[in-house]
Amino acid sequence: MSISETTRAQLEELVARYPRPRSALMPMLHLMQSLDGEVTPDGIDACAELAGVSPAEATAVASFYTMYRRSPGGAHHIGVCINTLCGLLGGDAVYEALSERLGVGHDQTTPDGRFTLERIECQAACTHAPVMTVDWEFMDDVTPTSAVDVVDRLERGETVRSTRGPVIRTWRDTERSLAFPDDGLAAEGTPVDAKMLAGLSLAKERGMAAPTTAQEGR
Repeated sequence: MSISETTRAQLEELVARYPRPRSALMPMLHLMQSLDGEVTPDGIDACAELAGVSPAEATAVASFYTMYRRSPGGAHHIGVCINTLCGLLGGDAVYEALSERLGVGHDQTTPDGRFTLERIECQAACTHAPVMTVDWEFMDDVTPTSAVDVVDRLERGETVRSTRGPVIRTWRDTERSLAFPDDGLAAEGTPVDAKMLAGLSLAKERGMAAPTTAQEGR
């Protein structure tokens, strides 16, 4: 099944944003996920054509990066970091609690299609470990109880705000934002907090500064 003319127009809009068509491949794949809930063969073919690459090259990108799905994702994506720091501070326990609550394992979607659960190696938020994301928005310093509570609230249709970002929407909404970042939400929340700036604040209090390089001293 080929893509619609509306979808093709949106893909062409993405291509026009970059100096080389192939540079738009990853945003285009995110757009296809926002529309189809996964990266389909038809989506890959359309992205490859407009990006000026072969379907094999587009498939390689879609299969290499774990954010791209080759099967339908749930309305909400729950990602739990289980890498070293998050794991030591309780990430594995958070994942196990969510797995039990949702009745699914890694990279699986609940039968009702509402949640997809994923174990993630790192989410680059070690300061707030253990951390999980909901539709790629951060939920910091979670515990098994607080993580399950987030899922419960989403299931009830309640408003859930991410720790340092906007109100949680849906996974497909976030996928569209990854394709078209100018969604008007960049100013929502507090992306940097006191915990993240603790080292810098302490250095300033103690008058500490990085040493200059030989080139800077000239």
